[in-house]
This record gives sequence, C-alpha cells and structure tokens, in this order.
Amino acid sequence: MRAHHLPTIVALSVLAASAGCSKAPLGAADVAPPHRHHHHPPHAGTPVVLGDEDYHIELVLDPSAGVLQAFVLDSEMENFVRSAAPRIEMTATVAGAPHTLVLQAVANPETGETVGDTSLFEGRAEWLKATKEFDAVITSVEIRGATFTDVRFNFPKGNDTDG
Repeated sequence: MRAHHLPTIVALSVLAASAGCSKAPLGAADVAPPHRHHHHPPHAGTPVVLGDEDYHIELVLDPSAGVLQAFVLDSEMENFVRSAAPRIEMTATVAGAPHTLVLQAVANPETGETVGDTSLFEGRAEWLKATKEFDAVITSVEIRGATFTDVRFNFPKGNDTDG
C-alpha cells in the first residue's frame, strides 16, 4: 500500500465508523404507534368495509331525490371495481322499523359499464328523503367471486374502524 493512499483510507474508515455510530440508541421515543391508514371516499360518502378490507362500498345519499348510491371500490378506495352482481340488498333500521332497500346495478355509457359489469348501484326509497342516520346490514353481495354477507354498518358513520 502506498503512503499517499493512507489519508484516504483513514478518512473512509472514520466515515464508516461514524456512520455506524450515528444511530441513536433505541428508546421509548423510537417506538412509533402502529400505522393506521385512512381511506378517503372519492365522493365524500360513507365507507363500508367488505371482508378484511378486500373491498369497500362507498354510500352516497341524495336526500332530496330519496336515492342511495353504492360505489364498489378497491381496498384503498382508490379505484372502482366492477361487479357482475345484479343488485345489493340491505335492511335498514329506521326509528326501530326495518326497511328493505335494493340497490340495482346501473349502466354508465361514459365509462363503458353495463348492468352485469358495473361499479355503481342505486336504490330509491321515500324514507331516504327524511332519514339522515340509520343502522343497516348488507345481506349479501358478490364481488369478483367473493361473497360478503351480513355486513353491518351505520349510515353515515360506516364501519371502517381505520379512519
């Protein structure tokens, strides 16, 4: 080894040693709380988780028309997911009384979605015009071969506990 390389080797050794020692010792300040991710419904609606966050349904109410829309979304609520399901059925409890609500598959020519291949479902009911909050159960819905049953949620809170 030549003497003129010695200062470079010493400098690199010092840098390597100090880089290894620059990490602060582990302590209570280094323990971060578990990461909780947040889902942001694209239409500012109510998030309903299906399964172990396999999919989400975003519910959007138009009270003046008495219409409830359901958008089927992926696990992060970022992309629409098309479903072959002809409908989504739910039972809502309003002031102690059960109400069946059927949301039919909706075609959308702008996106090329058709009944049997859509991410949008829609239902109408007079009681939706006067109801701002209700508890409900999606009795059954199939998305891409997976069936989800007895999915409980509150409207407008949803059932997504990560938020």
